[in-house]
Amino acid sequence: MIPIPPTKDCFVCGRLNPSGIGLRMRTDGAVVEADYTPRAEHSGFAGVIHGGIVSTVLDEVMAWAVIAGGRRMAYCAELTVRFHQPVRPGSNLIARARITNQRRAKFFETSSELSVASGEVLASATAKYFAVPEADGAAFAADFDGSFQELERKLDRL
Repeated sequence: MIPIPPTKDCFVCGRLNPSGIGLRMRTDGAVVEADYTPRAEHSGFAGVIHGGIVSTVLDEVMAWAVIAGGRRMAYCAELTVRFHQPVRPGSNLIARARITNQRRAKFFETSSELSVASGEVLASATAKYFAVPEADGAAFAADFDGSFQELERKLDRL
């Protein structure tokens, strides 16, 4: 797997966002995964990470699966999350995502899971993404911490 460069400002993966989650992702070109250790300040109920934060992490890895596997930036149009077990602060978790269906280079269906090292799934999600128009994609690519073209070249070598 190769590391995916973070963006600068994104709440989930932005390197310069002091309020962000700080997720660092990697890919083999088909699967995107990230290690995730939720922090106590992301709790809803005491000792349980807020479902919105869990959903955000799952959405992020699925969006990057579209970038890695479909070579397109995309907006989430629909997100369905299932919570299997409470997610606890300080847990060492892994988030994984992949494209499950692609229609041309414009519409993508994805799936993801958030699990503990033993493989027990704490949350899972499916989502539908629509490709970002080319004009918007260029502006989004400018927020990469590094070159989006460099990431594409690395993906092409996988």
